[in-house]
Amino acid sequence: MELEKTYEPQRFESHWAQWWVETGIFHADAKAPGPRFSLVVPPPNVTGSMHIGHMLEHSLIDAAIRWRRMCGDNTLFLPGVDHAGIATQMLVERSLAAEGLSRRDLGREKFVRRVWEWKEKFGSRITTQMKRIGDSCDWSRERFTLSPELSRAVLEAFVRLYERGLIYRGTYMVNWCPGCHTALSDLEVKHEDTQGSLWHIRYPLADDSRSLVVATTRPETMLGDTALAVNPTDVRYADLAGTTAILPLMNRRIPIIFDQVADPQFGTGVVKVTPAHDPNDLEAGKRHNLPHVKVIDEDGRMTADAGPYASLDRFEARRRVVADLEKLGLIEKIEPYALAISKCDRCGTVVEPLVSTQWFVKTKPLAAKVLDAVGRGRIVFVPDNWNKTFFNWMENIRDWCISRQLWWGHRIPAWHCADCREITVAREAPSKCAHCGSARVEQDTDVLDTWFSSGLWPFSTMGWPDDTEDLRTYYPTALLITGYDILFFWAARMMMMGLELTGEVPFRQVHLHTLVRDPQRKKMSKTKGNVVDPLDINDKYGTDAVRLALMRAAAPGTDITYSEERLVAARQFANKMWNAARLILMNMDAAGIQPALTQPGSPETLEDRWIFSRLSRAAAAVNRALGQHRYHEVAEELWQFFWHDFCDWYLEIKKLRLAPNSGLTNDWRNLLGVFSAYLRLQHPVMPFITEELWRQFGETQSIALAAYPQAGAVDEAAEREMALLQEMITAARKLRADHGLDKKLLLEGVLYCRNGSKSVELGVIEKLAAVKLDVRTGAAPDLNGAVRSTPEFDLVLRLPEVDVDIQRSRLTKEIEQLERTIADKDRQLANDKFLSSAPGHVVESLRAKRAEQMAQLEKSRATLNTLQ
Repeated sequence: MELEKTYEPQRFESHWAQWWVETGIFHADAKAPGPRFSLVVPPPNVTGSMHIGHMLEHSLIDAAIRWRRMCGDNTLFLPGVDHAGIATQMLVERSLAAEGLSRRDLGREKFVRRVWEWKEKFGSRITTQMKRIGDSCDWSRERFTLSPELSRAVLEAFVRLYERGLIYRGTYMVNWCPGCHTALSDLEVKHEDTQGSLWHIRYPLADDSRSLVVATTRPETMLGDTALAVNPTDVRYADLAGTTAILPLMNRRIPIIFDQVADPQFGTGVVKVTPAHDPNDLEAGKRHNLPHVKVIDEDGRMTADAGPYASLDRFEARRRVVADLEKLGLIEKIEPYALAISKCDRCGTVVEPLVSTQWFVKTKPLAAKVLDAVGRGRIVFVPDNWNKTFFNWMENIRDWCISRQLWWGHRIPAWHCADCREITVAREAPSKCAHCGSARVEQDTDVLDTWFSSGLWPFSTMGWPDDTEDLRTYYPTALLITGYDILFFWAARMMMMGLELTGEVPFRQVHLHTLVRDPQRKKMSKTKGNVVDPLDINDKYGTDAVRLALMRAAAPGTDITYSEERLVAARQFANKMWNAARLILMNMDAAGIQPALTQPGSPETLEDRWIFSRLSRAAAAVNRALGQHRYHEVAEELWQFFWHDFCDWYLEIKKLRLAPNSGLTNDWRNLLGVFSAYLRLQHPVMPFITEELWRQFGETQSIALAAYPQAGAVDEAAEREMALLQEMITAARKLRADHGLDKKLLLEGVLYCRNGSKSVELGVIEKLAAVKLDVRTGAAPDLNGAVRSTPEFDLVLRLPEVDVDIQRSRLTKEIEQLERTIADKDRQLANDKFLSSAPGHVVESLRAKRAEQMAQLEKSRATLNTLQ
């Protein structure tokens, strides 16, 4: 059988992706034997399509599960998608806007129906992509967070937590997004450092005796001020007890209070108190029984209480307020001021602190259980450098706002009584109020935060709250692989929910992988235009090459810099695998041997003993690295073994051994046995090409179900002997290259073996180095000619006399060119203007290139001296 000449992954990747799904070979059987190993996919948004971060994450997860499956574990890789409340609703609302409609034009029921229609039409895109990249999931268990089964789990979780006093409803200051029109949790708010202004405003005292200067970054909120505050310890203002000030622009009297909210070191020590628009002011307002004057509404516009500024956008109101204050001469000064702006992580709108009635989870008791579990090692972070950050965040956790003012999502199972105003929380819709018996009850209009249902994902997907066979078999899961950026969004909440509702941790290990950044190490985002579509690069380079390139770069603790060069190199590696397989198959055909991947025979030759030893070391290193989630080491070990040990040396020597029509000799058995083992070792990283080559060698069962190679014996003597053989061949090749001689030109010489033994693989050395050698013992009596000396041997080659003058001339020109090139680089590197304006990576690349050329110059000079 002959492989196609060129490696074109597009020919077979989609075939195997579809075959794996259709045959159901990754179906999990709870009754199957073997250790249990389960994990759930971090559910991507139903609205989404894969980005490069997904590609990295799924490559790592799939490698982990394929490895454990091949090791004989009873594995479950459970797929699914998240309903993504805000993200999905925003997309559908944009679609409606294009039709000139809003969700309120449709009403809640029709709008939700419209979202379900959108989900059915576009929601399979992300799962189709997951299948295409080779995720070895049990697709019969695919889950959706808004399915009836998972919705029942969400309902049960809410009711149980409510009954335990861990969910409550209260009026507090929340992060409000005027763009998404919903409350946000602290984790859904991003903070951007920006340059703003600090306005110093004069507030006249009511008795006109003087003015107090107040500094603020948000002058529009002064319209809602209900007091000024000074610190009780600030002696400068001790005489202000019982006095009042006039609120500029509104001409309203406001009291001057003494409270710790005022910092004597900030500005003049006097601060404005706006309980409706600042969390610290809200608490001060409670302490002093101050009224709340809400001047900014949920749309980010000024309310009627803002007087002449009513209905203005909040930022336009700011401009007008400042202008009016300046007209009145009430602006003392304006200073530039650095501040962190809070924005919605979803839509980028500036968040408004508003007092609102919302539902909350009481997180302190839940966090205590998580801290205990992590502290006892029931959950282990890999790498463990996240422990300190995790503990600090959990110890200072705030209650979690879980209600969202949306229509798409799990509606909160609480019913409000129109008569007694009490709330009934129930698993089923009540016909009457549980408190007064009134039939006038209406369900809460809010839905739950998407992360609430995601927090149940590891056990809700396995049938909880029912006692299912899947739950008993596969929960807790063995592993969670996710990005460090959602450690608190998702992982921490799964831990809290899992421990509280099941009494068990949701996973034993958490591997936090790095992020993929653009070539300038900036975060990728659509707004920056630096996003890389993994499906495009998969089509260009092959999915295996993308997986390999990402894994090689995925060292823990260091974000990955996206690089086309890595992808090119990975595709070249896949091409090398293809060409090696093609070479073996062609030689098997010439020898009259049917394609078959056999078990290796006894290692009789040096190269067999050596490659078996190297394979054993590689298997040990790869298994160890997979167990430690050091995926970059896995990829690198497999790369080095195949490219350098197998192809550069073992395969080259075997080509000399395998004569046509030789039959299935021991040499063939060992070659095929090693290649078989390598394909299996590489399969978790590069599943498509390994499956294709496995089948091309006549195998009928999927390689995904074959046994994963484990470490065997190490033959250190063979490794020493082979190292010496490699050194001799390399020395001969190096001498030839240094003198610019034709690779096919047969050179004669003498090999002096210093250890007193003439027992070397002379035939292999002569064939691979294109030399004819006389082997002698002891050190060389003289070192005339082209020489390489080591503690083990002296190699002396006789160079063709007729070529010496040509070589001198060539080397002289080469040296002159290198000297000119290096001088040019030296001028650039001595130019301060260039060094200050050029990107850092350009300067480093220039320095690296100069170092390479300097090394070549020294080598060329040394070779010229030898010739002279």
